[in-house]
Amino acid sequence: MRLLLNILWFIFGGWISGTLWIVAGCVFAITIVGLPWVPAAFRIAGFSYAPFGKMIVPRDAGPTSAVLNLLWLIFAGWWLALHHILIAIVQAVTIIGIPFALQQVKLAGLSLTPVGVGVVETYH
Repeated sequence: MRLLLNILWFIFGGWISGTLWIVAGCVFAITIVGLPWVPAAFRIAGFSYAPFGKMIVPRDAGPTSAVLNLLWLIFAGWWLALHHILIAIVQAVTIIGIPFALQQVKLAGLSLTPVGVGVVETYH
């Protein structure tokens, strides 16, 4: 079931979300100052391509993560969150799209503070 949901997710918008996360990571990688955000952006890009069967877990909630998340929110997080919310609204119009919309809302929240979280597989 997880595989089917991930395939449908990718076809109906997941590729856009993942690609935007990669673009954000590449833009930050081009600027030397943005290198601390690149691993988080690429990690979440993988989650955004196939979110079913994966879970977000906190890793580090220290002051460094808080500062990096604040800067991320100002420079990139808001437009990624807006993108996820807009796609969630479109997907929630149909009953079939509601599980996908919920994943988009989860990604929108993650877009605001991506540093200090990890993505793990769930096996239940």
